[in-house]
Amino acid sequence: MAHKIKKGGTKQLTPQQAAAKSEEAMIGGIIEGSPDAVGVAVIRLDCGCRKMAAVNRDGEPASKVITYRDEALSVCDQCKADNGAYTRVTEQFIHWHKADLDEAAKAKIIAKVLGSTASH
Repeated sequence: MAHKIKKGGTKQLTPQQAAAKSEEAMIGGIIEGSPDAVGVAVIRLDCGCRKMAAVNRDGEPASKVITYRDEALSVCDQCKADNGAYTRVTEQFIHWHKADLDEAAKAKIIAKVLGSTASH
C-alpha cells in the first residue's frame, strides 16, 4: 500500500484511505453514543453514500440509522429520493465492537440485520 508524500515529508492520504478514516470515525461515534452496541451495521451504496446503525446482542437497532456521504454536506439526490434503496447496495457488513461474541452469535445477528445472503 503506497502512501503519497507531500513536500516536507508529511503523509497525504489517498481518497480511499480518507474514506476509510472518515468511516471509522463515524463508526466510533455511533458506538460511543450506543452503550448497548455490539457492532455497527455498515451498508455501502453504489453512489458513495453509506448507511450505518448500531446493533445490540439480539440483532435489534441500538441507534438511529445514519446516512452520510464523505466530504459532502448531505447525502446524494438519489438517496434523498429512494432512501438508499437495497438494490443499490454494493457492500454490507457488521463492524464488531464487542470481542466476546462467538461466531454463532455473530452469524445470527448478521442474518437478522443484513439477511442470510449477506457477505461478512
